[in-house]
Amino acid sequence: MQTPTFPTQAVVLAGGQGSRLRPYTDDRPKPMVEIPGTGTPIIGHQLAWLAEEGVTDVVVSCGHLAEVLQEWLDSAVLPLRVKTVVETEPLGRGGGLKYAAAALPHPDQPWYATNGDIWTRFSLREMAAFHAERDAAATLALARPRIPWGAVETDAFGHITDFIESPPSPYLINAGVYVFSAEFTGLLPDVGDHERTTFPRLARERRLAGFPLPNGAYWRAIDTAKDLTEAAKELSTQVR
Repeated sequence: MQTPTFPTQAVVLAGGQGSRLRPYTDDRPKPMVEIPGTGTPIIGHQLAWLAEEGVTDVVVSCGHLAEVLQEWLDSAVLPLRVKTVVETEPLGRGGGLKYAAAALPHPDQPWYATNGDIWTRFSLREMAAFHAERDAAATLALARPRIPWGAVETDAFGHITDFIESPPSPYLINAGVYVFSAEFTGLLPDVGDHERTTFPRLARERRLAGFPLPNGAYWRAIDTAKDLTEAAKELSTQVR
């Protein structure tokens, strides 16, 4: 088997309105929200991570308050080359991803993509190798988040036997980080949602792979003010 060629290009989807993060997103897009105590917006952490994983070129897909994000990118000292694209009309998640991918510098090579509200650290190279080994058209990172409520265990008779605070979910979820083959761009809809069209089709063809995040890998989606607080608390105990 040939040694896989690791992607050097990526798309960051940063166009969401972040309505559940208001008032933080009243004057900035969600990826520009800072995790307390870090002094850096979410997208800054993402770009640093991508650079550490060998990415040299990133296309940022902007939408809500795009100019705020563009101004920050223009003024920041970045570890890689960044280009922005802005949809002139709503294209849906799949159409937006295809529009952004058209601006990648190497259309004949594989690429990463990540949602702009994800804060994570794991080896993208390992994920890319996993993707290549399975000859997949697309590979999704899979996370097992903790349930935000306490769980109760019972015996067969109905007696409560234990209480478990915030247990891991029994289900894996889409972690919002991807590896795509070069051909995947052409499989995306021009307008619409690829998770309702392209992904199900690839799953039926056994060309969609799922990469479980390694044990101990940090992952959190920043959707609410509580997520910001929890991320700051967790990151204060992290080395990275």
